[in-house]
Amino acid sequence: MTKFLGRRRASDAGEVADDNPLDMVANLFDVATVLAVGLMFALVSAYRLMDLLSPETEVTITKQDAKGNLEVIVKKGKEVKIQKVTDKSLQGQGLRLGVAYKLADGRVIYVPEGVPGK
Repeated sequence: MTKFLGRRRASDAGEVADDNPLDMVANLFDVATVLAVGLMFALVSAYRLMDLLSPETEVTITKQDAKGNLEVIVKKGKEVKIQKVTDKSLQGQGLRLGVAYKLADGRVIYVPEGVPGK
């Protein structure tokens, strides 16, 4: 009985090993899977979609459809509200609460009217 010492015979030196041609397909599948997961991670982080899943965040999204109708989606905690924006004017009775001023630097200042105790 002879021991195999890991040496190759001289006649084996020039032979090409018989590889299965489908082995490359498995490698391509692995590469495609890694690329797909990386792309999904990049999209989630780019659009901050994880904020939609977190219960502590408040998210406001505006969406316009092909007809030009505008929707505002507001998520506060676990509650999601969808509001449709229209150009119709409303009528009713109300109480004036104050005046808002827009400054030159873009800030908006709200001045309440009729505050009790002042």
